[in-house]
Amino acid sequence: MSPDPGSFTAVETAALVAEVRLLRDAGWRLVQIGAAALPTAMEVIYSFDLGGKITNRRVSLPVEGPHRLPSITSVYAAAALYENELHDLFRIQVEGNILDFKGKFYRTTVPFPFASRPSAPALAAKAGTNP
Repeated sequence: MSPDPGSFTAVETAALVAEVRLLRDAGWRLVQIGAAALPTAMEVIYSFDLGGKITNRRVSLPVEGPHRLPSITSVYAAAALYENELHDLFRIQVEGNILDFKGKFYRTTVPFPFASRPSAPALAAKAGTNP
């Protein structure tokens, strides 16, 4: 039996900190923050656990940057590490992070390696096939 992925609720960027504070005040703990560059948006998922139950908050940012999010470190200090990852890997500016590594959290050979999806021709060229 696979685990229940929980519910996914869309949240506007401006309401993110208030929504996260409500979850914390209700006893939810932050489990992870992850991102993905999708064809139609940059999506950031915040996952929370309460007694084995998972709930997620999804923030969609426009495909074209700049991508900006408010920091949730005033609510969950441990989010600082996830937020630095969002910046270094996805080029998402997180404003107000209490522990900002200023782009030096990860060393990568390619700056912001997951910031955009490669086009189909680029993927085919890398694989050595024609699109």
